[in-house]
Amino acid sequence: MAVVPYKEKESGKKEQVAEMFNNISHRYDFLNHFLSLGIDILWRKKAVKLLQADQPKQILDVATGTGDFALEALSLNPDRIVGVDISAGMLEMGKVKMKKKGVDHIIDMQMGDSEKLLFDDNTFDATIVAFGVRNFENLKKGLSDMHRVVKPGGKTVIIEFSRPRRFPMKQLYNFYFKSILPIIGKLISKDQSAYTYLPESVDAFPDGQDFLDILSEVGYKKIECRPLTFGISSIYIGQK
Repeated sequence: MAVVPYKEKESGKKEQVAEMFNNISHRYDFLNHFLSLGIDILWRKKAVKLLQADQPKQILDVATGTGDFALEALSLNPDRIVGVDISAGMLEMGKVKMKKKGVDHIIDMQMGDSEKLLFDDNTFDATIVAFGVRNFENLKKGLSDMHRVVKPGGKTVIIEFSRPRRFPMKQLYNFYFKSILPIIGKLISKDQSAYTYLPESVDAFPDGQDFLDILSEVGYKKIECRPLTFGISSIYIGQK
């Protein structure tokens, strides 16, 4: 059974995830950086550096949210970045952010479903995702469609939460994620389910080698996993 934010509702995961992000969009950026102590910013920088040698000119940022990963990818000097997301609320916050920063002519924020990307095959030099793939309703379908729209030889770079395996980080992580984070998230976002869903979705996500196996299954080659900060998160890289 899929992990969903609002267990009392009958709607599917995709609809519930969109609703959840609409509900917390006004506080999402603050909570993201506050709850991670700003480490998420460093993780994005590391991930983008893995594409420097490739110099991608056309980049797709899937599950873009408010566009933080897309903004970080500007350091690659691309011609165009398209950010897609299923949450209208997150996209609106992102569009305001891009306009304020004067980069809305390069970063195009669009409504989009990771499982039904509205782009031709072999369109992008690279696809990127930060903390979004565990929210896919159908993980393999989403990854397959990302693979479809990237050009042969192009790369996909994914950042996602993972579960530390070693003492004491494993115990500290579990305590923070399951006891502290939901309380702070509820107080600030006013959505209790959103920050209960976060640790539940991480627990259910097939991280590490299991995720590499899925990337291989949908067609990616030269796949690798790079753990970050004692295994709290990981960067996954795959090439078409």
